[in-house]
Amino acid sequence: MAVTFVGVRHHSPACARLVRETIERLRPAHVLVEGPADFTGRLDELLLGHEPPVAIFSYHRDGDRVGRCWTPFCGYSPEWIALHAGRAVGADVRFIDLPAWHPAFADRDNRYADAEKRYAEATGRLLREFAVDNTDILWDHLFEIGDEGGLAERLDAYFDLIRGEADAGADDAAREAYMARWIRAAEAAADGRPVVVVTGGFHTPALRALAATPGPDGDEGWPDVPEPPDGTDGGGFLVPYSFRRLDAFTGYQSGMPSPEYYERLWSDGPDGAAAALIESVVTRLRTRKQAVSTADLIAARTLTDGLTRLRGHRAPARTDLLDGLVAALVADDLDQRLPWTSRGPLGPGAHPAVVEMVAALSGERVGRLHPDTPAPPLVHHVAAELERLGLGKSGPLTVKLTQPRGLERSRALHRLRVLRIPGLVRESGPDSGADQVLEERWQIDTADPNGQREAALIEAGAYGPTLADAAAAVLDERGARAGNDVAGLAAVLFDAALCGCADQSGRVAESLAAGIGAASDVPALGAALDVVLGLWRHDRVLGTAGSPMFGSVIVECTDRLLWLLEGIRGGPAPADLGRLQAVAAVRDALLYASAPPSAGGLGLHADAARGVARRLAAAPDVPPDLRGAAFGLARVLGDTADTGRAVRGAAGPGVLGDWLAGLFALARQEVLDTGGGLLGVLDELVDGLGEHEFLVALPALRQAFEFFPPRERESIARGLLDARGLRGPARALLRPAAVDPLLVAAARELEERVGLALTAAGLADVPGPSPAEGQDA
Repeated sequence: MAVTFVGVRHHSPACARLVRETIERLRPAHVLVEGPADFTGRLDELLLGHEPPVAIFSYHRDGDRVGRCWTPFCGYSPEWIALHAGRAVGADVRFIDLPAWHPAFADRDNRYADAEKRYAEATGRLLREFAVDNTDILWDHLFEIGDEGGLAERLDAYFDLIRGEADAGADDAAREAYMARWIRAAEAAADGRPVVVVTGGFHTPALRALAATPGPDGDEGWPDVPEPPDGTDGGGFLVPYSFRRLDAFTGYQSGMPSPEYYERLWSDGPDGAAAALIESVVTRLRTRKQAVSTADLIAARTLTDGLTRLRGHRAPARTDLLDGLVAALVADDLDQRLPWTSRGPLGPGAHPAVVEMVAALSGERVGRLHPDTPAPPLVHHVAAELERLGLGKSGPLTVKLTQPRGLERSRALHRLRVLRIPGLVRESGPDSGADQVLEERWQIDTADPNGQREAALIEAGAYGPTLADAAAAVLDERGARAGNDVAGLAAVLFDAALCGCADQSGRVAESLAAGIGAASDVPALGAALDVVLGLWRHDRVLGTAGSPMFGSVIVECTDRLLWLLEGIRGGPAPADLGRLQAVAAVRDALLYASAPPSAGGLGLHADAARGVARRLAAAPDVPPDLRGAAFGLARVLGDTADTGRAVRGAAGPGVLGDWLAGLFALARQEVLDTGGGLLGVLDELVDGLGEHEFLVALPALRQAFEFFPPRERESIARGLLDARGLRGPARALLRPAAVDPLLVAAARELEERVGLALTAAGLADVPGPSPAEGQDA
């Protein structure tokens, strides 16, 4: 058979060397590589001369979301070497895997992610046999540091073992069937010349079997590259990548941990990698003011060499190096297992020296794209916009929102922010629709030493060709993802206002309407209504005043809140401030948006809301704070019920304060406008409370009167003094007491109880001891 299969582990230097040697020795007609088939026509772009690590970023927009998938390469990735070595020998080089938009990639954002759980049983036996902790250590022992002779045969045996007991699943089966079609077509086209196939080792046994089996009738010739379904959009671009994004210790799903180590292993061999990285770790520790002597450095090298011999390695493996460093440099007891004994990110509380070891072996290398690399339209649009608006320099920036150019600059910066482009921090500015802040302060950093800004801009190009389009698409996605999380929906809405996208996308409005219709969190709905009402009423600066989309949200929120409030039941309980704020938001919406649309309102039904308020205020099984708020809402909406009578109906000491809190939260001004009538009733009721009753009522009463600002509390104090015919400054009653009033009330209650007890015992009239007797006692 003219087909040579090279099963690889992604990002393995040993596999990369085998791929290069195989291609140079066979000089095949075709080199087929696991990778997105829709990028084959752009291999010249991939081979321009970039500095890896780089990645193919593929995206797919289906109207509901943007799916993203990366195909990363570093300088020692077997696939990267296959592309370059194949081109160097004149082979026809092709990617043969399904495009990233295919359903087979629906649940993964990394094409080269290893699903190790599929073959955990087989690798578990190998781990026990070789007495090692995990597959990374096992891999190094068998392949990276093992003898170079017979590498291909050992890899085949390894992959046959793990695939023989693993369930591929429907996704992998679809991918393998498609790749097998390319292999059969290449073999037929090669006319007896060699064909080299480079794929993940898990797929290799299945591909070998599938390629040897004739395909169905009509399955001849090169396969077509599937197109995205109608109504969807897909594509891909090259992006700079980094070792931090590749490293398993930072959460990367596949490949090898510690990429800087394997880069050194690829270029300098195991001895050179160990020597260089020991010095790197020591340098990092010394930079962070940790004492590391020359003797420590010698000890680390000696211990590494000793562990290498003890474990039977011909040269230092990665864990030989790390364990030697720990033995030489860490004298403290460790609270957790060493991170290289398992996979995944570093846990919190890791020893500082261990953190520096992991960081040194991870590396800080960042890829660079060739200057001729095509970029998505968004990258060019952003560059033009930043130049046009004078936003291309680093440093602090103050933006005046009242100036047309300032508002343009603000919107551009906020669009970059919602696209998560690094280098932008807003230090101050409006935080809500009612926040009348007319300028913003930003800190801009256009430097991009780590390539993160460039990569983020390219990846954001999946959302649209312009800043406005891309930001609106991101807000669409966030709105759909928020579901019935009202706080999340409110944040999306405010960001839409800041970005100038409030009415650009109907999908944001649809998501908001759907989320509000399913929401049941009354305080969160009230907070959202308050923000949106402020934007709709006042914010001519951001351009949202009178916005139809914001208007529809106000209508939805108001109706939903009235429906939810009418269903609340419960006994006496402390006032729920979040709930009271929600009722206040409904009040404001009804006051300012009940006019018909022809008169600039939204046509909210104040009569229906008044009916809800009356029913809640009269229902004995509604919490007292909500009854008081409902009574206040009805008063604000024009009800003329007797306030004094309503207060007397809530006169119990356990509920009076909470009922008043609801009333004052909704109708504070209306209460004051009644003159002394209501305050006189309250004075009468409080004066009639016993000491115990007063102690029970006092905390809630104090909370209720907190709704009045200082000037209004002074007016109330003046009314109380006048009612008693007393003279003096009312403000004196508002000064903080030397002793906590609750403590005074508790003491008076205790005195009253002691007096009653003495009376009951017939001791009330017994004289106390004289001072002299007291001293004798």
